[in-house]
Amino acid sequence: MSHEVVVTGLGLITPAGGDLDTNWKTLAVGRSLAAKNPELAGLPVDISCDVPDFEPELELGPRLTRRLDRFAHLGLIAARQAVEDAGLNIPACRPERVGVVLGVGSNSLRTYVAEFTRLGQGRPTAVSPLALPRSVPNMLAGEIALDTGARGPNFTVSSACASGSTALGVARGMLIGGMCDVVLAGGSESWSPMTAACFAQMRALSTRVDRPALASRPFDRERDGFVLGEGAAVLVLERLDHAQARGSRSRALLCGYGASADAHHPTAPHPEGTGAEQAVRQALTDAGCAPGDIGHVNAHGTATRLGDAAEALMLRRVFDGAPPPVTATKSIIGHALGASGAIEAALTVLALERQEVPPTANLTEQDTEHELDVVTGRPRPLTFDLALSTSFGFGGQNAALVFGTA
Repeated sequence: MSHEVVVTGLGLITPAGGDLDTNWKTLAVGRSLAAKNPELAGLPVDISCDVPDFEPELELGPRLTRRLDRFAHLGLIAARQAVEDAGLNIPACRPERVGVVLGVGSNSLRTYVAEFTRLGQGRPTAVSPLALPRSVPNMLAGEIALDTGARGPNFTVSSACASGSTALGVARGMLIGGMCDVVLAGGSESWSPMTAACFAQMRALSTRVDRPALASRPFDRERDGFVLGEGAAVLVLERLDHAQARGSRSRALLCGYGASADAHHPTAPHPEGTGAEQAVRQALTDAGCAPGDIGHVNAHGTATRLGDAAEALMLRRVFDGAPPPVTATKSIIGHALGASGAIEAALTVLALERQEVPPTANLTEQDTEHELDVVTGRPRPLTFDLALSTSFGFGGQNAALVFGTA
């Protein structure tokens, strides 16, 4: 049994587009997609990055659309894309050996708020019978199984903004351990006004509401927080021998995974990035590579004061003062919270395939203490075989993934 894990399919929906090519072309432009959002009118921060022209009924039909929260619409469609991209016929495989692992963060706050409002108004009989199926975190993974016929292990992981990366790492372990032949893994997230209000009160969001397109500024000296985003990414992961047996092409290797806890603060990262460093070094060890073998980093890069500083310090230590070219795609598509790690993993795979790195938006004056080689302006052509994707979340939860060329 092979212990190599390959990516055979990608599904991706973000504010940059509803398919792989559109996402890449939009990211290559290097401009933020943040804009005023009428749904957030009256809140301290009323800007966000949103999936454009998203009409789930066209893909899912009215009945399934009604049954699911928006985050599940995004995730289910991304899963369908990934299965199609992989050329995977799950019923024709051994469906009991096809698993689903999804990462979610705040997931269905839209449903919670709507139904709690009805209950708070003294109208308990107005609460929808779909309220629980729409809102419990595991239901997206369950719906993907219903939709695809995957009957293997099926569950959800939640490690805040590291959730999507954690899901991919857990899926890798299931494949190497022989529990599954195939795992559909990734993350999905959609914000709600409650999400925006909470993060605004925590002062985690950029307050450049008069200049939305300039709000998200990872690693910039004037950074002041992130912009909310939404989206989903699902990757079809397989053991190499299984992919070869069914004649599938491999888009990339998932070579390594590392995870850790800061054990430092409920929301702030460790100022030295020690937990993040532990996760990254674990991922490198798992991949059997040295720091110098990594040719590109898709950074967590949220544009918060503390987060970017800690990540930059960590990267400089790991890479002995000279990290490889870095990009922070949240500057363009916003921060999709629990889905962000999966989205950035998918973008890392695309960067490896295309041998170029998409730019970071809004970096005009890099913080002098960062000293990173951040790609800006336009995509940068590179020749590289291995790339690192990092994700860090509230609770001090850290995850890192190493991808390689197929």
